Amino acid sequence: MAWIWAVLSAILLVYLLQQLLGPNRLPPGPIGLPILGHFHLLGKNPHVDLCRLARKHGPIMGLRLGFVRAVVVSSPAAAELVLKTHDLVFASRPRSDASCRMSYDQRNLAFAPYGPYWRNMRKLCTLQLLSASKMKQFEPMRKAELGLLVASLKQSRDTVDLRARISAVNGDMNCLMILGRKYSDRDLDEQDGFKALFSEALDITAQFNLADYFPYIGGLDLHGLNRRMKRLSNVFDGFLEKIMEDHLHKKQQSHDFVDTMMAIMDSGEAGFEFDRTHIKAVLLDLLIAGMDTSATATEWTMSELLRHPTVMKKLQEELESMVGLESMVEESHLDKLEYLECVVKEVMRLHPVAPLLIPHESMEDCELQGFHIPKKSRVMVNVWAIGRDPDVWANPDSFTPERFVGSDIDMRGRHFELIPFSSGRRGCPGMQLGSALVKLLVAQLVHCFHWELPNGMKPHDIDMSEHFGLVTARAKRLMAVPTYRLHI
Repeated sequence: MAWIWAVLSAILLVYLLQQLLGPNRLPPGPIGLPILGHFHLLGKNPHVDLCRLARKHGPIMGLRLGFVRAVVVSSPAAAELVLKTHDLVFASRPRSDASCRMSYDQRNLAFAPYGPYWRNMRKLCTLQLLSASKMKQFEPMRKAELGLLVASLKQSRDTVDLRARISAVNGDMNCLMILGRKYSDRDLDEQDGFKALFSEALDITAQFNLADYFPYIGGLDLHGLNRRMKRLSNVFDGFLEKIMEDHLHKKQQSHDFVDTMMAIMDSGEAGFEFDRTHIKAVLLDLLIAGMDTSATATEWTMSELLRHPTVMKKLQEELESMVGLESMVEESHLDKLEYLECVVKEVMRLHPVAPLLIPHESMEDCELQGFHIPKKSRVMVNVWAIGRDPDVWANPDSFTPERFVGSDIDMRGRHFELIPFSSGRRGCPGMQLGSALVKLLVAQLVHCFHWELPNGMKPHDIDMSEHFGLVTARAKRLMAVPTYRLHI
């Protein structure tokens, strides 16, 4: 009997050595639990937990989440391998309950698997909806909406909820551009309201849903997520159907995104299957992406500026020099505001709105730095960890915009030290619009007003804790007191 155990032990040892040293060596990682895998190591802020684990196990780390093999990359070099060197291998998206239920069976841009449909849809959206000429078309609208925001803050004598104000103007601009008119909270849902439902959709999409990792228990709906997703998808679908019907019967086109896509559908010029369902999937994609990302990045930026009054002062001096106190900031000023660019880059480094990006999926076996990545592995790029890597950044936890003065590092996905909009084939197609909106909002708020903290609060008292989601926002709303400073 003893010889049987000896043989089994030898076989097990050979197997383990092959896994560790052989040609199919998997990425290192922490010890997992039976069935559960590594779920027990993830808390309310998974990007922080994964960063801590990566510093122990390496920048290419293997995990097992239930029955799903996962890989986490946490360095610029590793991110470049996934998003550039082997970009095609990792260009797809994993299938999940949320992406199927909330995006018309993955017909949108963000979650569609890689293939002809996604390539055609991305090309259509890039050329027809997110082009420079389309962005220019809506510039007067953005100017008008920012004027309304400044006017409302100018009348305020008390503490204002900056998140509410920023989210409102950002939401109005997105609705005007995408849907052709503004929508109030109750236009979408009487119970929860416009903004709350989009925020809930982002939260659900980012959650580690057990049904995605333990397929056999998906039908039990242990978290109640299926019920929430079904309700949300029904509300969104009804809302989008009503918008499309309204556009069909209106007398004059406003050339918003709905008009543009419906004209393409009617003409048949898309060149691939493109019907009302596809339009709704893209509209919902654009709305969800646009509602929170720019607003969240702007709130994080204002938080850091309030925590660092000397940086706020320096930015105001640049704005005063380049714009003057007799006029508001125009979009034409943005390219000349070098310190503003440094401030926004530093905020994106410390507070990327999507700290784990959207997961990728390997379409075939691949090798990364000698590690074997099997087909169908779920790959997460931890841009939060990359932004705080002490091997890349000096004093990585400090807010120091000056680190970017004279630097050629940009946010376009060419420098993997800073990829808040991702990179490669699945890079964010709305990057140009998103970054411009953040700069414009921040510049206008800082140029037009002095800002003070309420109730004698000191800068170091500002709570910078996070609420994790597909878009990771401040856990607590930012409150401040504005004082108008322009001469107009």
